Amino acid sequence: MEKPTHSFTTLFDQLGLDSTDQEIEDFINRHKPLPGHVELSEAEFWNASQASFLKQAKNDDADWAEIVDQFDSMLR
Repeated sequence: MEKPTHSFTTLFDQLGLDSTDQEIEDFINRHKPLPGHVELSEAEFWNASQASFLKQAKNDDADWAEIVDQFDSMLR
């Protein structure tokens, strides 16, 4: 299995969020559990740009898709 192209650090950087290990952990703890019926990109805590990026990453099956899927799982 290949390593993901991107890490949680680069994902958080791309989203314009603090990307230290502690900030990532705090973000996940603050926003979980995300209800199963809510798509990650539709969560209320994203701004329009962040939501668009996450939706596009999934829809395009872009190189970001794997790390976005992992992030989504961590929020459930």
